Parts: sequence; C-alpha cells; structure tokens
Amino acid sequence: MYRYDEFDHEFVQARTKQFRTQIKRRLAGSLNEDQFKPLRLMNGLYLQLHAYMLRVAIPYGTFSSRQMHKLADIADKYDRGYGHFTTRQNIQYNWPKLESVADILDELADVEMHAIQTSGNCIRNTTSDPWAGACDDEIEDPRPTAELVRQWSSLHPEFAFLPRKFKIAVIGAQKDRAAIKTHDIGLQIVKNEAGDIGYKVFVGGGLGRTPILAQELRNYLARAELLPYLEAVMRVYNRYGRRDNKYKARIKILVQETGIEHFKSEVTKEYANLTPADIAVSTEELVRIDAYFIAPDFEYLADIDGSFEKARRDDKGFAGWVDTNLANHKARGYAIANISLKPKDGAPGDISSKQMRAVADLAQKYSFGEIRATHEQNLVLPHVKKSDLYALYNKLKTVALADGNIGLITDIICCPGMDYCALATARSIPVSQAIWQRFSDPERQRAIGEMKIKISGCINACGHHHVGHVGILGLEKSGVEFYQIKLGGDASETSSLGDITGPGFSQDELIDALDNMVALYLKRRDEGERFVDTYRRLGMAPFKEVLYDNH
Repeated sequence: MYRYDEFDHEFVQARTKQFRTQIKRRLAGSLNEDQFKPLRLMNGLYLQLHAYMLRVAIPYGTFSSRQMHKLADIADKYDRGYGHFTTRQNIQYNWPKLESVADILDELADVEMHAIQTSGNCIRNTTSDPWAGACDDEIEDPRPTAELVRQWSSLHPEFAFLPRKFKIAVIGAQKDRAAIKTHDIGLQIVKNEAGDIGYKVFVGGGLGRTPILAQELRNYLARAELLPYLEAVMRVYNRYGRRDNKYKARIKILVQETGIEHFKSEVTKEYANLTPADIAVSTEELVRIDAYFIAPDFEYLADIDGSFEKARRDDKGFAGWVDTNLANHKARGYAIANISLKPKDGAPGDISSKQMRAVADLAQKYSFGEIRATHEQNLVLPHVKKSDLYALYNKLKTVALADGNIGLITDIICCPGMDYCALATARSIPVSQAIWQRFSDPERQRAIGEMKIKISGCINACGHHHVGHVGILGLEKSGVEFYQIKLGGDASETSSLGDITGPGFSQDELIDALDNMVALYLKRRDEGERFVDTYRRLGMAPFKEVLYDNH
C-alpha cells in the first residue's frame, strides 16, 4: 500500500514546521483570517460553521491498522472522540483547536499520513476502487497508477495555482466503483486489441451547481504516455480555465464551452510540444511503485468453507449481512467484507474512536492489517478468509458495525449539512436519520433491494445527490428548509444525472413521499430490476404522480 519515501518524509516535516509558524502568527494576530485562509487550505484546514475542520488524506482509500489506531488516538486527544469519512475516501475531524493542528499533523506524520492535497485549488487526493487488488473482475490493480499520479502531482509547480480544485479517479475494472465520470479526469485501465494494457481517459466531469458527466477524451492511451498526456491536459486547463468566475472555473465548464473535439485538439497540440521522455517515469520507477502493492501471502483454500456455510444457514442476521456486505475475492476461500458506517441514529460516515480501534484490530487479525475507505462513506476489509467471516461479523456486532445494508435504502451518502457546514442551506443528517427510521426493517430493506439515496445540504453537492438513484437536495427559502428530489441518477459504469421531479418537500412530507414511491416501485418492477432500472423503463410520470399525490 501507499508508504512514505524519503521525499515524503522531508516534504511533510518541512510543511508541518512551516504551518506551525503560520498558526502562531494567526493566534498572535499578525495574520488575519483572510491572510491565513490560503495557508491553512494548503494544509487541509477549513473554517466551518462552529469550528475549524481538518481533512486528513487517505490516498486512494488504502490505509493500515496502525494508521487507524492513530486516527482513533487523534479523535480522543484533539477532537470529540470520533471522525467522519468523506466521499473522497478521506477522514475529517470537525472540532480541532487551531493551536493543536500542528501537533495533529506531527502525529499523523509518525504513521506516514498528512493533510496535503485535501483542500485548495490543487490536484486533490486521487481516489480509486476500494476493492482494488482484491476483486475478481479487474484487469489490473489501479492503485499503482493512483500512486504514480499522487507523486507526480504533489509538488508540480505548474499546478500549484489552478483555476479551481481538480479531482482524478482511477479504476481497473469495467465495473466502476469510484464514480470516475463525476471527476475532472477519470482513468479506466483497459486492454487494446493486441492485449496491451493502457487507459481510457475521461475528462470534464463534476457535480456542484452545474452537474456534468465526463466525456471520453481517449479510447486508449498507452501506459508510457500517461503522465505526459495528463500534463498536456492540465496545461490546457491551466491556460484556458476561467479565473474570473469561480462557478465557471472547473474544467467541466471549459470542456462544455469549447466542445470535446476542440478540447481534444488543444490537448493534442500541447502534447506535441512536450518532450514525453522528460515527463514519463522509468521502468525502474514503475517497478518500485508496483512493489508497494504486492498481494498478501494468501493461503491456498477451498472455495467452499463448511463452517461459513453452516453459520449462514443457522444465523439469519449473518445470512443477511453476507448477502449485502460481501463481495467476491480473486483468491479462493477469501471474501471482501464491507463495513457499513450508516448507523440508525448517527451521521453517515461517522465512526467513534472505539469503533476505529475495533476495526483496526479486526483488520490486523483477519485482513493482513489492511483497511479501505470507500467513496460511499463506508469501510472495507479487503482480504478475509471465509472461515473467519462469522467471527468477524460477531465482533462487528459488539461495536454496532454489523448492519447488513450495503447498497440498500439505508446505506445513504450524506454531507454534514447545516449541522456543521458554513455553506449549507439545509440540514441533511436528520433527513438521513428519518429515512433510516422509516425503512429500518431489514426484511423490507432487502425486499426493496439496491436503492442508492444521496443527500446534499446545498447546491455544492458534497452528498453527490445528482447521481443518486434518489437524490435529495436541501434548500432554504424565507428561513424554511425544503427538499428537492431527483430520480434516476447513477454513479456507476452506467452513469446518469438525475431528473428533478418538481417542487420541494418539507422533511415530513419527504419521508411520506419516498414511502409512496417505494410502494409503487415494488408494485411495478420486473423481476431482477433495481429501482433505477424500473425508473428508466417507466420514466418519470408514474413516480412523480405518487410523490405529489398529497403534496
């Protein structure tokens, strides 16, 4: 997995030392908040509604038991005993004191972590498939590519002051588990007709107030061309991206306004002016990076484990958890175990320090010490023997982390909303909790099947509501919160943006309307259809009718 090299050690230590001095100047009053803002953003520190918030980077969502223990210690020592996993596979602390932030960064550095590239107008933390290196459907583990991009972008002088933030995601399978078309650049590892491995490149995706799905820029890009080609794309954006209007500064607007063919021609011209050999990394460097991601020493096991099958037959709760929370592993006798961070009475993505330590210990015991964070605000133990799954499940139960709801109606993506965020116009956490309460029955959840609900507390769309099967946007008018519904969004390889149904609902009206809509879906769906499939087949009209029946 990702680990520091000599560059990282020196870079992070120097950055923390610099920031400690900047914090002292802010506390002493020699820097005002406006002067301090660009400095803190370069170190992952935001000023939220009630306090500062520190966002810690987890490159491509991969981290270790040791690192999770440190995150738990920081939560207890510097926060209020919990952290919050985000849709960029990072973790946030919502209550650090400014005078303690440099100490937190020092403690993070002790376990090879930092908060760089988590804020500001830079290339942000590169995200990837949380099942990378474990799933049975990938062409190649995408994390070495993500690490290559991380190292290339970390201190690149040309991209230190971009028109706006920039997000890159990488996948290694046909199945998209990283929402690559919602990113500024999405990379998919593919094979050409000759069997050579390269990349399909997408550009110009993003959500926010102007949701746009990325378009294909290159159908096939040879592996050796990756960094030079990315540099050409970034140069075009850096040159032509708008800086006069932050709402039109993202690359998605540039691609939309110029058209994909014109943008492609500009990239081609820029690439022709480069010397690719000066940018591309050597074969030796690629081998060095690949070595970070050597698969664990899996045992040779039978594909069917008797104790696992018996527990599945005898324990109904375990059987339900298996059906929703497990995924196929590339190694026989192993499984990918997904851990839901969607508690009935909590905030999606939140995890207590006690739960962090429990997950760290379970990862150490059952998953080679490895943990993944997902863009859907959950966790993954990627390498678990089938014979260990029942023990894992029972230990997760003791810390309230055994909900079998991955992909179901209560597995909700949700931004912090107006409970924390200074930009929010409505609360989102109470809405997610109300939905959980209404649909809490496990049997009902499984009967409904896959139904991805995503909630944002403002038009910045941090909850990805544009690509939810059901997307909910919280707004405010004359001091009153209301919630707009979108239907038919999808962040997967069959990506689509949701359609607005009509006027907004109060929170109470919203929950009843969702209940009516679910009832219609269950009545009208064909065998094997998910909610989004039924919506695509029937269209908006019948769903809109039941949503607004009593509105």
